[in-house]
Amino acid sequence: MTGILLIQLGTPDSPTYGGLFPYLRQFLSDRRVIEVPRAIWLPLLYLRILPFRSGASAAKYRRIWDAKTGSPLLHYTTRQTEMLKGLFPDNPVRFGMMVGNPPVRKVVSEMIAGGVDKLIALPMFPQYSATTSASATDVLFSALMKERRVPAVRVVPPYFDHPAYLDAVEAVIRDDLAKLPWEPEHFVISFHGIPQKYAQKGDPYPQHVERTTFELVTRLGWPREKWTQTYQSRFGKSQWLKPYTDDVLTELAKQGVKRVYVALPGFTVDCLETLDEIGNESREVFTHAGGEQLKNGTCLNDHPKWIEGIARILREEGAGWIK
Repeated sequence: MTGILLIQLGTPDSPTYGGLFPYLRQFLSDRRVIEVPRAIWLPLLYLRILPFRSGASAAKYRRIWDAKTGSPLLHYTTRQTEMLKGLFPDNPVRFGMMVGNPPVRKVVSEMIAGGVDKLIALPMFPQYSATTSASATDVLFSALMKERRVPAVRVVPPYFDHPAYLDAVEAVIRDDLAKLPWEPEHFVISFHGIPQKYAQKGDPYPQHVERTTFELVTRLGWPREKWTQTYQSRFGKSQWLKPYTDDVLTELAKQGVKRVYVALPGFTVDCLETLDEIGNESREVFTHAGGEQLKNGTCLNDHPKWIEGIARILREEGAGWIK
């Protein structure tokens, strides 16, 4: 029996200090995410970062936490999984988190115990980076190392230029723009950043981002002077991929641009980085600099076009295993 596993980064169990501390501890202990010698990093992590960042991050999560559905990332990942079950009735479809619950390890073990002997794993990161895609496979194969009976495995490769993914992103952006009561003067296409040194070591992430951006602006027909591709979510003092989203928004406002739409094609579900970082913090940066309207783009979430896209990608990569 062939099982399908969506691998997502993860989310804290609650928007509290107690919920964020273990989440950040696990996330920031990943050697793929923080490439600093452990002897230097761990004391800094436990003595300075976790005690202070946990509370600050909890306050941000509370701004996006829904009273009924809780974490947006968990909610939409669950929705994606449930909708895919309808398209693959003969295959168990599950999701697992690299950080937090439900952990990939537990989900994989349950799938194997349920009879899965072939596994198609889909990391929910369109553009490859060692910090996300490689970390996802680390978690997956670490889980399999603990199993007596290991299934045959196929890992879906990055899909940054796959037509099914691009079709879905285009559809979401067009839906967003059709609902806006105002016309954007400029489009910002924002992706999560990584340290420059990671790219210099060979991480292909910036090339994948550029390819996605090129394909999208071509499809949408945006003139070159009307869009800027940027990077967000810096952490620490090192240089990250540029240009930085907030710097670009500040400069646009100073140039007299009043209305901006920020597309977020690197995120497959809405999360802290899209709803709060862009939707609250970056909007404040833009308006403080003189801008008036900023719309943070909707992520792929449970858009029917994206569910169809996931299914198409899975069927291509699962040829001979799934129908």
